[in-house]
Amino acid sequence: MPNLVLVNPQIPPNTGNISRTCAATQTPLHLVGPLGFELSDRYLKRAGLDYWPYVTWHYHTSLEQLRLARQKEGGRWIGFSTRGRCSYTEFEFRSDDWLLFGSETEGLSCETLDDCDETVFIPMFEPRVRSLNLSVSAALGLFECLRQTGRLQEATALKRDPRHPVAES
Repeated sequence: MPNLVLVNPQIPPNTGNISRTCAATQTPLHLVGPLGFELSDRYLKRAGLDYWPYVTWHYHTSLEQLRLARQKEGGRWIGFSTRGRCSYTEFEFRSDDWLLFGSETEGLSCETLDDCDETVFIPMFEPRVRSLNLSVSAALGLFECLRQTGRLQEATALKRDPRHPVAES
């Protein structure tokens, strides 16, 4: 299972939206401080709605703390950046990848990108648009990883199972 990492997120609703995506996909969420908000922020909680109990999340005070967690679990760090090496759709994801996203204002630092095993970008047509919204970028990257590793097919099969609570009617 991949891990989704937000390094120094600044905007509470983005993190709340990403937490909801992580809840829906059963993907662990890692928040790396310092954060631009308090974890008790009402906008964070509102964007995550009542799905917070379904999120497996971890708070790391620093990248060093995150590195220790990664050493225990293994897997590659995949940095998402406008300076990435290849398109995220051309990259071959693995099920144990850690998908790293930087803050809304700065992205991932050069040092963090250097620590990544690989860097990818999300293609955009308009060169004057610097980046996509963080929650959109995280969802695109995560769902491509899940698609490539077969996890979306598992979710589709679950939904079609008549015993599943949200089965198609």
